[in-house]
Amino acid sequence: MPLAVISVAQMREWEAATWATGQTEAVVIRRVGQCLASRARQLTREGDAILILAGKGHNGDDARAAKEFLPDRHIKILDLLQPETDLPALAAALSENPALVIDGIFGLGLNRPLAEPWQKIISAVNAAKLRVLSVDVPSGLNADTGEIFGAGIEAAITLTVGTPKIGMLAATAWPFVGRLEVADDVGLIPCPHQTELNWTLPADFQNFPPARNVAAHKGSFGHVSIIAGSLGFHGAAVLAARGAQRAQPGLVTVFTQQDVYYPIAAQLQSAMVNLWQTESKKMSSGYDALLVGPGLAARELPVELRHAVRHWWRDAEQPFIVDASAIDLLAGEPFLKKYTRVLTPHPGEAARVLNWPVPKIQAERVKALREISKKFGGCWVVLKGHQTLIGRNEGKIFVNPSGNPHLAQGGSGDVLAGFIAGLLAQPALQTDAEKVLRYAVWSHGAAADELQAVRANWTIEDLVGQIGNAPAVI
Repeated sequence: MPLAVISVAQMREWEAATWATGQTEAVVIRRVGQCLASRARQLTREGDAILILAGKGHNGDDARAAKEFLPDRHIKILDLLQPETDLPALAAALSENPALVIDGIFGLGLNRPLAEPWQKIISAVNAAKLRVLSVDVPSGLNADTGEIFGAGIEAAITLTVGTPKIGMLAATAWPFVGRLEVADDVGLIPCPHQTELNWTLPADFQNFPPARNVAAHKGSFGHVSIIAGSLGFHGAAVLAARGAQRAQPGLVTVFTQQDVYYPIAAQLQSAMVNLWQTESKKMSSGYDALLVGPGLAARELPVELRHAVRHWWRDAEQPFIVDASAIDLLAGEPFLKKYTRVLTPHPGEAARVLNWPVPKIQAERVKALREISKKFGGCWVVLKGHQTLIGRNEGKIFVNPSGNPHLAQGGSGDVLAGFIAGLLAQPALQTDAEKVLRYAVWSHGAAADELQAVRANWTIEDLVGQIGNAPAVI
């Protein structure tokens, strides 16, 4: 199940409820140390040096506990208790260029600005430009607000305990948190809190999509209609079609303009390619999901297309996904609530929709998602970017943990939009749009993570080959 994203106070309540059952802090600390060591092993090689920076609180205890589980690494523990005198020892340890620094200086208990000597300690760690794995929260970060207490460790990865804390998802926290991961099995009782934001786990997709019936045929898995491509942007239509194919619907048909028909058709084999029709029914009838938007960036688009998009949004019974600049073709028409409608804006497109500056979108991502969904009749919104959000104007919002900055390449969103459409075309999956969207976004990011683990120069064409192939339970 997804994890509730909670406040520091809620975390304290959770811990207190755990201790009330007889569980001990010592057992949990040891389990956290074991999880931390497991992640440290993945980030280093046998014989590598690891520097553990341990403060006087429980974060320091967690960091120290990792040593027991790292017998094949060269571990140095530096207790940082007196910043006025500890700085030279820290500088010497950092100068040895350890393969990994484990940050356990400060935890959730920090609630005031750091004194100058502590700021110098943190600045020295950041200046070393070494890979840092923070325990629970980067030292110096306010886990409720995402602001820093004068200085903050710039972690490559933060392994937070139990569940994410709300401040770690703030845009102001991203440069310090780095990649946010969760050690969710450390001996705490099940989280007693339910919240608006929920953190997706790979295990949420165990046995999903479900196994196919042995006697199934291509008609069992739906037909996708993709309206995409314009002069100068024909590749987006190709990527969307290939993304849809990786979801394995029964059939894929691309409708495009005459001036890009040949380059699109020449690159697609099993997908069918046709010209746009002036009658919108010809592009929507007989299909199980509609996608419009990838590559519709040219200035000159048929007037009929705007009317068609609005018509489909209002009346089409199939799931309808609107991506990229096609979102600008909508006017906020209502639709029957039994229909599935999905918008997939990146922050720039969201800013256009709401007439907000992009920094405001990033600072208020949850509010932005709610407002976009409300403006377009309560549709599903996939607000893309770091920690992509999935939700509607009401109900839970889900935060995606997978993916990395190397997804920031042209065509990435086209692949995702096609993959979503390919899944939602399948009748067996149409009853749970929430799970389909969460799975599609997670798969997209997980594919990028798998690629990044094996090569540094992968492209979006590589992503097409990997999406949907990452194991759900890891």
